[in-house]
Amino acid sequence: MEPLSFKVKKLQAPTDISVDFSLQLVGSLPVHSLITMPVLPWIVAEIRRLSMQSSMEEPSTSQIRLYVSPASLRCEPDTGKSQQWDPLICSSLFEYKPQHVHKLIHNSHDPSYFACLIKDGAVNQQSICYVFRAADPTKVPEIIGSIRQAGKIARQEEFQNNPSEVEDPFSKKFEVLFCGRVTVAHKNAPPALIDECIEKFNHVSCTKKLEFNSLSQQRETASNSGGLSFSDKLRSVFQPLVGEEEEKRPIRKSYSQPGLRSFSFKRDLQDGSCRSNSFASSFDETETSLNLKRQLGYGHNVVQPTDIAGNRTMLFTIGQSAVYLISPDTKKVALEKSFKEISFCSQGIRHVDHFGFICRESSGNGGCYFVCYVFQCTDEALVDEIMMTLKQAFTVAAVQQTSKAQLQLCEGCPMQFLHKLCEKIEGQHPSKTKLELQKHLTTLNNQEQAALFEQVQKLRPRNDQKENELIIAILRNMYEEKQKDHVHIGEAKQASQPCGETTGNEMPSSASRFRLDMLKSKAKRSLTESLESILSRGSKARGSLESSGSVDLDSSLSSTLSSTSKEPSLCEKEGPLPETPAKTNGSVGDVSSDPVSHPIEQPDKLPQQGFRRRANTLSHLPIEYQESLEPVETSPSVPQRKLMSDYESKQSQLDVGNDTPVRTRRHSWRQQIFLRVATPQKGCDSPSRHDDYSELGDLPPRSPLEPVCENGPFGPVKEDRKRTTRELRELWQKAILQQILLLRMEKENQKLQASENNLLNRRLKLDYEEITPCLKDVTLVWEKMLSTPGRSKTKIDMETIHSAVGRGVPRHHRGEIWKFLAEQYHLKHQFPSKQQPKDTPYKELLKQLTSQQHAILIDLGRTFPTHPYFSAQLGAGQLSLYNILKAYSLLDPEVGYCQGLSFVAGVLLLHMTEEDAFKMLKFLMFDMGLRKQYRPDMTILQIQMYQLSRLLHDYHRDLYNHLEEHEIGPSLYAAPWFLTMFASQFPLGFVARVFDMLFLQGSEVIFKVALSLLGSHKPLILQHENLETIVDFIKNTLPNLGLVQMEKTINQVFEMDIAKQLQAYEVEYHVLQDELIDSSLNDNQRMDKLEKANTSLRKQNFDLLEELQVANGKIQNLEATVEFLLNNECKLKQSILTLELERKALLQTVEDLRTQTGSPGGKHLLTRQECMDAN
Repeated sequence: MEPLSFKVKKLQAPTDISVDFSLQLVGSLPVHSLITMPVLPWIVAEIRRLSMQSSMEEPSTSQIRLYVSPASLRCEPDTGKSQQWDPLICSSLFEYKPQHVHKLIHNSHDPSYFACLIKDGAVNQQSICYVFRAADPTKVPEIIGSIRQAGKIARQEEFQNNPSEVEDPFSKKFEVLFCGRVTVAHKNAPPALIDECIEKFNHVSCTKKLEFNSLSQQRETASNSGGLSFSDKLRSVFQPLVGEEEEKRPIRKSYSQPGLRSFSFKRDLQDGSCRSNSFASSFDETETSLNLKRQLGYGHNVVQPTDIAGNRTMLFTIGQSAVYLISPDTKKVALEKSFKEISFCSQGIRHVDHFGFICRESSGNGGCYFVCYVFQCTDEALVDEIMMTLKQAFTVAAVQQTSKAQLQLCEGCPMQFLHKLCEKIEGQHPSKTKLELQKHLTTLNNQEQAALFEQVQKLRPRNDQKENELIIAILRNMYEEKQKDHVHIGEAKQASQPCGETTGNEMPSSASRFRLDMLKSKAKRSLTESLESILSRGSKARGSLESSGSVDLDSSLSSTLSSTSKEPSLCEKEGPLPETPAKTNGSVGDVSSDPVSHPIEQPDKLPQQGFRRRANTLSHLPIEYQESLEPVETSPSVPQRKLMSDYESKQSQLDVGNDTPVRTRRHSWRQQIFLRVATPQKGCDSPSRHDDYSELGDLPPRSPLEPVCENGPFGPVKEDRKRTTRELRELWQKAILQQILLLRMEKENQKLQASENNLLNRRLKLDYEEITPCLKDVTLVWEKMLSTPGRSKTKIDMETIHSAVGRGVPRHHRGEIWKFLAEQYHLKHQFPSKQQPKDTPYKELLKQLTSQQHAILIDLGRTFPTHPYFSAQLGAGQLSLYNILKAYSLLDPEVGYCQGLSFVAGVLLLHMTEEDAFKMLKFLMFDMGLRKQYRPDMTILQIQMYQLSRLLHDYHRDLYNHLEEHEIGPSLYAAPWFLTMFASQFPLGFVARVFDMLFLQGSEVIFKVALSLLGSHKPLILQHENLETIVDFIKNTLPNLGLVQMEKTINQVFEMDIAKQLQAYEVEYHVLQDELIDSSLNDNQRMDKLEKANTSLRKQNFDLLEELQVANGKIQNLEATVEFLLNNECKLKQSILTLELERKALLQTVEDLRTQTGSPGGKHLLTRQECMDAN
């Protein structure tokens, strides 16, 4: 069953994403916060034991509903559907945040039970373990996946609410091209893996092209022959046809220090030992342009290259504990892998600009496989930087993980002893576990041993498994009490130093006792290990001697287990024995430490050996040994067939001869399959299969190796009758229609969701305060101009537009008005400027890699950091801004990227779509002339600073003298104004009005605004008497003035006209620059310079003379044409006069004829003729 996935939506309450499950709360237990995963199964067993004891005393069922959402994990009593929920009666049992769920466990041998360990994060705070039971065992993976997914979303929301946590100082971002993914057989890779993957990608691309060509030929023949077949029609419904763009895909070309190993990937994973992680499986395929999570339907040898025709650029982000692949096109995280999942990183040998890494991915059948992701960079230097960054990140993560573990536990911690003990006995047989516990009890003192013996003897457990669970519970309570007073080794050393300084010659007793205790524990461990080896050799010898002549069922069973454990079976690989509460496939490691996924802890697969029961140990009396061990179900592998069949035959003989209470199967599972195939059975008689689960009161899940019974414990199986052809055809038609309807509904839902998201984004973008409020009548004027038919080809009076801009611009129409002003500029200036960019489509620019990526990525976080649309790190706003700046850097290589462009592009992006913002940026840079000030030499910016100084000198002489007295040049305060159009320091409402005038009047608006700001605040600036206070006032106080003052400044700008002064100042700057250069030259250099200037002027003169001759020739031709046209005009005028005279004569003749004839017919004829003449 697929785990439930959550989708985070902005501006949506977390409670909207919630699921609930009907469960039974078995019980809970407060435990120490340092509880590890090997100890957790024993805690679950203790909770179940306590729950069974309480139910025997007071039988009651605690049916609850578990509500899972990113906001909370809430447990409430289940009142049922008939009763109405009453807050006074039904109060919540507990409520926690989902990110505080520390560990989850799910045993495969008992799939209806699962447990969660909840921890608030503090080291000394107590944790709580809750155990639940589900009525449907198949729902448990879904519940666990929902809890984990909710925790992940809650952590993401915490990061979004706390920008300081999002800003990772270690995080580095690189732009790469995602080439594809290849399924590999092992976690380690040869040095030439990247080169091999690229060759496979090229081969697959060529194969697809050939297949497409052959398919197109088949379609042509089919269309000529008369249409499509039924299979083609069916395929056309469910599978879209290949587009024409795929036919012209280019073959991939690529060029690419072998093997960088992850320090965090230390566990060896086996096939079939990993379960699918809900975080990874909740990755939505439809939300990304790349199908990264395609199901493994073609086997384990899958090569999936990306579409070269599409946008494959990605932002490869390296964080503190994971790597992220973010798509700037879809604005989503396409891939997220923790360092624990990455096993190998490598760079290409022949293709040095390529690199890749191998990571683990989970498959749908509960197993895992390894995938190599391959990427391409702009050059080899960037690949080297990425590989070095990955190495540093892996090293830092390994050091931090080690330091965290050292802070929590030391070698002398009592909880560490419990952890090692549970880790040692994990997955072992109860008899083996019992022996290990007895050896561990020898390390305790006599008082502790006596107390433990009394508690065990008081409860009298009925078998080894129950006794082991009881001992572990007592040891856990004992070690938790010791841990409260425990002092770590490092802390003890630090505490002993000041103690030694104060006491002088006195010996620090606490440190010496601690060292003595450590030596004693080491001596006990060494003695225990030596005794263990002696006992193991002795038990092997005794077991071999006694098993030959004994008919004891326990001995035969344990010997069988020891023999079968030499070659572990499939079930043993999947999980431990049913009797031992150990971690299995469903066990989940530390949830809160890593939000993505973790390598799943597997039990140590130690060879199991048979041991005889001891006569009287702890609470077991000799009379209780009549109770035999519960049979262990294993699935033998192929080499064990004869051994298991002999064992089962012996068991059946014991059942008949000795009348043992232990019942076994009548046949082996192979024999049962054979008998069912040979002679179909009416029922399945194997009652002993469910003896192990008699305590639970329900049936265990079926093993896939067990035969399916017609009359089994799940009821009779009805045989379906064979459907007719008509019924099958109707079912197919119904399925096809439902599929088509479902696809249409999904498309409509996607459209509605997209429109809703667009409205929310637009509202979020325009979240600023207007400077000049736009009245309703002004809005109507703008709407009328915007709705003009054919407005891109219709000139509108500039006075009307100027008046409308002065009265205000409506915020929700501002983007369209800017595009309208750009269209009017193009109509006014029919001939474009000399320097026009290449007409490269925006989508094509996004498919390329830019060399300016580092500078752009660094400035993304500095651009409008407080605005909600740009505040999220690598959110939709920052990714759209990155796309615009990247596209412009590729369009204009001379400018590339310059600081300040991000603010200009950001203001445009807040008022229009991404592609329209790029077009308007191109208009401002090339048509409005802003491109000159962003060139690498910054010459135009120096000219602008001179022009501003001259304006201050001419219009505000006292302010100019005050600034010059304190040596404050315009570059100290005005450079950001020109480079960012006031966007870096002033409010967005004021900046939007500056852009209104910028689209209307051009770059001289910046000078007007700067001069108006400084002039209107001249008295306040003159009050400051040192450089620091003056600059601070201009940079910080001036942008935070009131709305009235800013609106006054905008109104002054509309009344100013300084175009002639700016032109004169620019010429003056060039003259002064030439004089400065001339003053530094000697006579010979000056003569050479004058000769070069004279030569260039002569050349220009000759060029102008040639142009003048050509122009004169054109003028003569035009004059001749005009003269010819004038002659034709005179001739036409004379012809018109002649025709007029002739017409008058004919009219006179008609009149004469009318007077002469007075007949009605003639009169009628003459009237008719007159009408004809009139026409």
